[in-house]
Amino acid sequence: MGVLGKPAELLEIESVLDDQVPVIRRFTGGGTVIVDHGTVFVTFICNKEAVPNLQPYPRPIMSWSSSLYSKVFQGIGDFHLRENDYVFGNHKFGGNAQSITKNRWIHHTSFLWDFNVQNMSYLKHPKRAPAYRSARSHLDFICRMKDYMPRSTFMDKTVEATETQFSLRPIQLEAIRTCLEAEFCPSSRFLTNEELEAAAVALQS
Repeated sequence: MGVLGKPAELLEIESVLDDQVPVIRRFTGGGTVIVDHGTVFVTFICNKEAVPNLQPYPRPIMSWSSSLYSKVFQGIGDFHLRENDYVFGNHKFGGNAQSITKNRWIHHTSFLWDFNVQNMSYLKHPKRAPAYRSARSHLDFICRMKDYMPRSTFMDKTVEATETQFSLRPIQLEAIRTCLEAEFCPSSRFLTNEELEAAAVALQS
């Protein structure tokens, strides 16, 4: 869930606790997503000057990323940005979140490559939802990206589109692990059962 998310408003807490579903409060904004092997993440971590003429504010960054993914999904479905979501037609398949500091910004997307229908029952209908959702249930609101293009094609096209903006070079996994060994205090964290139980009690009172 996003940094400002309230568990009692976003989660079916009893089911989450009964099934021991881990809940992470991430450091970026945005909504709540179910994450499993069917989720594909793409993240841009950029210095302020990395993209020429891009103002480091939510809407310009969102517009920039939409332009990049327009290349990826060109001719596939009816891709466009609706409010803060990537959609085919009026069905969401990508949710976005950001964090912006003085000299850097991060923009990441959770793509619904595939999903388990049962897992969607852990989510409540959010009080603040995009207008185009029109009070639809989760299953009527979202779609699977795999129904539109192969996963390998998505990966290749995303790299190709990104290369129009940046100079890319591959990094071995071991190099990333070495960086992770450095002293680092993550601001994303797991919520404890006690926190979730307290949220459930507060909702009932």
